[in-house]
Amino acid sequence: MELVDILVSVVLALIMFGIGVSLTFREIELLFTYPKALIVSLFSQMILLPIIAFSIGFLFDIPSYIKVGLVILAASPGGTTSGFITYLFKGNTALAIVLIAVNSILALFTIPFIVNISLHQFEGVDRQFLLPFWNTFGEIFIFTIIPIIIGVLVRQFNAKLAENISKYVKPVLIVLLGLVFVLKFVGLDGVSGIKNSEIIEILPYAVLINILLLFTGLFIAKLFKLGLKNEITISIESAVHNTTLAFLISGMLLHNENYGKVALVYAMFSFWTAIIFCYLYKRMNKSSE
Repeated sequence: MELVDILVSVVLALIMFGIGVSLTFREIELLFTYPKALIVSLFSQMILLPIIAFSIGFLFDIPSYIKVGLVILAASPGGTTSGFITYLFKGNTALAIVLIAVNSILALFTIPFIVNISLHQFEGVDRQFLLPFWNTFGEIFIFTIIPIIIGVLVRQFNAKLAENISKYVKPVLIVLLGLVFVLKFVGLDGVSGIKNSEIIEILPYAVLINILLLFTGLFIAKLFKLGLKNEITISIESAVHNTTLAFLISGMLLHNENYGKVALVYAMFSFWTAIIFCYLYKRMNKSSE
């Protein structure tokens, strides 16, 4: 890992600890006792989102690298950022955290399958690849799941300390997340080699899939009557993806950084559209809280 990667991982671990302090083991246990929200979320992420990406690829006459890039993006699970936004807007944080863990395991099998189909359909090639366990799950376990568990344990065994930490968590986490964005873009500087013309070419389809993913998550949550907290969570988990994983797949595994340019453009705005969506949707449903 490069220095920037290490710094990002440490900051993300601190963010996950801060979120963990707000959770209890009982909240996590209830997700498995009443798994409807979890099953619906997984169905949306594993099935519906890739279908949307493939549909855009079939419907629009766009370069094949954008088509494949959209599929890679849609197949990549959510991550720390989606969990933080859910926490910030009082969604079902426990659901967001469990989805990070479960999707990290499922992605080992689903992403190679889905991406290989896209390569066959849009590039006319068959290329087999496997996600490295450590990059896909190991780092997530160490820098995401363990800090969350530590946070939950702090609340479990020292509620007063957890309460004191919680008073300052949100403003501190917002600053930390801003630091993550700065570090990530420093780390990407000069690596992606993206041109302004490519940004303009990719942007309309990146915005389109972002809107479709947000409202697909919202629609399916409403369809199954999962309530406001889960509607926010599933919408965000559907639209905010682990773009770092998309870069890994594109560059290191497929050896084609052009695919990763789609994720790079998407990362430039998807956090902010998710924030705006949550703010407006919460205002519209204030009476439901």
